[in-house]
Amino acid sequence: MRRHRTAAGILLAVGALFTGGLVHAGAADAATAGTASGASAAAHTASAADQHKARTFWTAARMRGATPFDLLLTRQAAKTLKTPKPHGRSTTVAPTPALASFPQAGGPWTGGGAVVTTSGRVFFTFQGRTASCTGNAVTSQNASTVITAGHCVKYQGSWHTNWVFVPAYANGNAPYGQWSAAKTLTTPQWEASEDINYDVGAAVVTPLNGKTLTSVVGAQGIQFNGGYNKAMYSFGFPAASPYDGTKLIYCSGNSSKDFLFSQDHSLGCNMTGGSSGGPWFTGFDEATGTGLQVSVNSFGYTFLPNRMFGPYFGDVIKALYDKAQTS
Repeated sequence: MRRHRTAAGILLAVGALFTGGLVHAGAADAATAGTASGASAAAHTASAADQHKARTFWTAARMRGATPFDLLLTRQAAKTLKTPKPHGRSTTVAPTPALASFPQAGGPWTGGGAVVTTSGRVFFTFQGRTASCTGNAVTSQNASTVITAGHCVKYQGSWHTNWVFVPAYANGNAPYGQWSAAKTLTTPQWEASEDINYDVGAAVVTPLNGKTLTSVVGAQGIQFNGGYNKAMYSFGFPAASPYDGTKLIYCSGNSSKDFLFSQDHSLGCNMTGGSSGGPWFTGFDEATGTGLQVSVNSFGYTFLPNRMFGPYFGDVIKALYDKAQTS
């Protein structure tokens, strides 16, 4: 097993093995492609036939029955984590425009706004089994980029297949359609060793009925090297008990930096399996449902319940975003 996948380390929510589990889970100029430092992102391309198969594969019944896909990190595995030092120039990409409580440990989002349509469930096949995560549409040059967790596009050496994004998912219904991935991408660090500090993925989805994704559902802004210790909102479609994957759930509160083993953001939250890949926002406006995405639901420690962790969006994540938005 690799460094972050020891036998007692990271567990998957597959089949009926988990009924609960882990979670996991402003304004500025648009980023210019190719300016971020760091290695190029790892990518996988789906053929036109594969994309068509993915769209027809996901019936309402299969979506309802998909297993929440998440990571659980034990104390032993956590001690093996490296501690990179985030650095670089702060970069922000502005949102593209469509009464909650703060803080919130976890509950249905009833505020409306753009987040309802930019967020959605991600469905894919992993080792022959159907599984689900969460994703979010962001402002991009190709108007077709979805950000999610790295383990929601690739895990244990295999790229997931039949990958689709269903914005505004509602109990088996896809009000804005199923958007199949033409390409899925992740960071070099997740590709090489599944380093939890870089558990971020992206997908470039194919236009549907002649329209691009964000022209239909809108897009959220994104920020890199924005710092720690901020008010945050996290969204996802947790599908493990006590949640069932039918509703958009959110948490909110003042975030902090992981004081244990990673360099990730930390937020009090009770979301469960299936919320992986869901967006974290800073500068979130409850009235419009827009903000700047700065992380994704990634993992939780088995010994620290009701707390979620998400990767810091630094230069490596910007390089991933730049490659995705220009694909």
